[in-house]
Amino acid sequence: MKEQDCAPLLGGKFPTVEVETTLGKKMLPGDYAGKWFVLFSHPGDFTPVCTTEFVEFQRRSEEFTALNTELIGLSLDDVFAHMKWIEWIRDNFNVLITFPIIADQLGKVALRLGMISPELGSSTVRTVYIIDPQGTIQLMMNYPPVVGRNIEEILRVVRALQVAAEFKVATPVDWPQNAYLGDKVIIPPPRNVMAVEKRLEEAKQGDIQCLDWWFCYKSLEK
Repeated sequence: MKEQDCAPLLGGKFPTVEVETTLGKKMLPGDYAGKWFVLFSHPGDFTPVCTTEFVEFQRRSEEFTALNTELIGLSLDDVFAHMKWIEWIRDNFNVLITFPIIADQLGKVALRLGMISPELGSSTVRTVYIIDPQGTIQLMMNYPPVVGRNIEEILRVVRALQVAAEFKVATPVDWPQNAYLGDKVIIPPPRNVMAVEKRLEEAKQGDIQCLDWWFCYKSLEK
């Protein structure tokens, strides 16, 4: 199998694709260089679950913008169906979709990105890609057609990925509302004996907190 025929992998580069959208032609990921973007596929226009997702993505769009993150939708419908659906959402929900929606009638982009599961039909499933400003795939999620996505979780993951990238840390389960650590972040474990000694000294000085030398955490302010 050729490399270009394989679905991209987490931590790899997002493949270069030219797409037609409701806002004109775009080149991914090049047109979003320097920004994060969330690319999400949906099974089809004029379907109830997808409609609720698009309304909520748009309603929370300013929060994504504040995180230097753009939104891009995709389905196998053509651009005219997308535009008509946008009108329908505007007229019935009083919400105007302002982010681009990719028209992928032949399914070439969806197939390249692993967004179609033959076991679930010929439409795109609810795939989510989160891409960083360097065009690297930082997250991949797949939901079945019958379950709508949690937009708050997608926002949470974008925030967590950005914090991890900026501060070279990891985030615990349910961050920033972890039951034990709250909004504190986890420091990567030391890789050698000398680093262990330094880590324990930092803990003595109160710069960080440790349960053990391999389990240390801190507030982002420190």
